[in-house]
Amino acid sequence: MLCGCQPGGGEDGIVTADDAEVFAMIGADETVRFTGTEPFWGGEVLGDQLRYSSMENPDGTRITVGRFAGNNGLAYSGKLDGLAFDMTITPGRCSDGMSDRDYPFVVTLKLGEETRSGCAWTDAAPFSENPSP
Repeated sequence: MLCGCQPGGGEDGIVTADDAEVFAMIGADETVRFTGTEPFWGGEVLGDQLRYSSMENPDGTRITVGRFAGNNGLAYSGKLDGLAFDMTITPGRCSDGMSDRDYPFVVTLKLGEETRSGCAWTDAAPFSENPSP
């Protein structure tokens, strides 16, 4: 494996996952808000508490999630109505396709066997409004 031959890393020169920088664009103490379309869904997560809403349940359902900060984003995992709930948030310009907003993060949600796409923002990294053409 060539990555073990690269300079840097631990005292033995081997680069490991522990040496990788952790995604820090969203702090553990920030509320992350997310939204998606087709079907409409959204919610927010703070710490280990996530609220997921949909057209059928606009008030949302609260679930407990685990948070993992990787080297290019965040992941939240839990169970929603007996289905695996795995959501990743990565930096990147995102449009919901319905408004004139630009969001700073891209969301991919795997809910059971279904995959959904959406956008996310925080107070520190808010969405912006596009000027009308």
